[in-house]
Amino acid sequence: MVLLQPDPFLNELTSMFERSTEKGSVWVTLKRSSLKSKVQRNKMKTAGETIEYRCLVRATDGKKTISTSVGMKDHQRFQASYATILKAHMTGLKKRERKDKKKSALDKTEGGSKKPKSS
Repeated sequence: MVLLQPDPFLNELTSMFERSTEKGSVWVTLKRSSLKSKVQRNKMKTAGETIEYRCLVRATDGKKTISTSVGMKDHQRFQASYATILKAHMTGLKKRERKDKKKSALDKTEGGSKKPKSS
């Protein structure tokens, strides 16, 4: 796994989405992390130091895995760029089939429930 800076991570994520447009998937996970071991965190707690948590973002297409760590200061800018990338590459999704509202409204008024209630 390669730990990248946020901007190169977003560039690589864009290329991952472009490679998987015809076939394949990209998985993105976000996780709160301090990037310190449990022992180090416990020492910091006992010493009274504050622990700075960061957002660990990982992405994989099954072949290549990339990751980045985003701090509180960069979070808003990163989230806006990430949302733009997601919106741009969501074109391959299939539209779900929706039921006709008029037809479902008629079914409710005519039939009610499918099973009669027994007393």
